[in-house]
Amino acid sequence: MKNIKLRKKEKSYLENFVKKGSKSARALTRARILLFSNNKKTDIEITKLLGIGRTTVWRIKENYKNKGIDSALTEKYRSGQPRKYEEKQRTEIVAYACTNPPEGRKRWTVRLLAEELCKQKGFETINRETIRLVLKKTKLNLG
Repeated sequence: MKNIKLRKKEKSYLENFVKKGSKSARALTRARILLFSNNKKTDIEITKLLGIGRTTVWRIKENYKNKGIDSALTEKYRSGQPRKYEEKQRTEIVAYACTNPPEGRKRWTVRLLAEELCKQKGFETINRETIRLVLKKTKLNLG
């Protein structure tokens, strides 16, 4: 893709963007892509200088050309993986953790909860990390 031509205001904005304040590494990389491209660096040179892929350079330049500087610097919202367990099931996990532990145990552990919940209907595939995250979000202290 050909180099882009930034306006004076955009160039000074990007130079200040890179120099001042705290920004995410990704936003700084995007700003540098635009600045390097404006300075007539090729896509291959930019990828080597910044240690990124050609597709990234292409995508940022394309976003700038089509949607402007703000779109080129910011990421699209990513919804992430959908929740596997609904609120009712998360409540059941917390309630189960609040019950008395099995005979011979002083308290529930995440591993023990996972073993016991796997036996319950609807929790056949639950893992320790899911349980840990559910309990962490409730700020539940079992110890």
